[in-house]
Amino acid sequence: MIRSKLWFRCAAMHDPVTPIIVKPAVVSWDAKERDVELTIERAFKGDELVMRMKGWVTVEVKKVVEIINRYGYLKVLDERDLVVDVETEEDYEKLNKELEKEFKDQLNLERV
Repeated sequence: MIRSKLWFRCAAMHDPVTPIIVKPAVVSWDAKERDVELTIERAFKGDELVMRMKGWVTVEVKKVVEIINRYGYLKVLDERDLVVDVETEEDYEKLNKELEKEFKDQLNLERV
């Protein structure tokens, strides 16, 4: 298993950035006829977190998810850090090449 951190280019400052989970999502309900005192706290999955970056980074996030899913998968590690896991060195190299071809210097992987 090869694990990498995924670095995007910030749309505003053009610095390398990677999303992290600061606090899990909290969901509840508004009911018409009674009070619902139930909340569910859940962290995002890897692909959900990447999709939330739309507009904040310089690449098309949906395309990023599609490419990564061909070779491996996105994962939130320790309920905080976004990583990409691939099974083999060959998959890692193919993924890296395709990301570079599609996004140039706007997105890259860093082994952890």
